[in-house]
Amino acid sequence: MKLHDELHELYELLCMLFVVAIRKRLKMVVENPYTQPHYLTTYFPVKPTFVDRDRTKNGDYYKKPTQYWFVNLQPRNNLSMQPLDMVDQQTIERPQIEGVKDRQVARSMIHPQYARRFIYNYLLPKEVAKQFRG
Repeated sequence: MKLHDELHELYELLCMLFVVAIRKRLKMVVENPYTQPHYLTTYFPVKPTFVDRDRTKNGDYYKKPTQYWFVNLQPRNNLSMQPLDMVDQQTIERPQIEGVKDRQVARSMIHPQYARRFIYNYLLPKEVAKQFRG
C-alpha cells in the first residue's frame, strides 16, 4: 500500500508539472524508462514524443528503452557525425559504473557521451549544432 501511495503521489506531481509547463509555455523534456507494463505507458494521457529503444547506439551504458516527452518544443533532427567512444555496456542486473556503489543510482546514470549527443541531436538549433564539438 505504501508503494502504491508513493506511485500515486509521484504520478499526481508529474501531471501537475505537465499542466504548469503547458499553461506557462515552458519548454521541458522529460525522460523515463519505457517498459511494459509501466504506469506511464499505460495510464499517462500524454504519449511520449519518441522512444529510444537502444541507448548504446548513442554511447550510453545501457540498451534499456527510454521514452522522452518534449513539451512546448519539437525535437531537432541534427545528425551527429562525431565518432563514438567505446563504452562498456552495463546490465540492469549488474551495473558496474566506476565510482558508483548504489545499484539504484547506477541504473539511473546516463553516460556523458549520450547526454552530449542527445543535446546535440535533439535540442540545439542547427546553427549552434554545426559549431558544437562536445
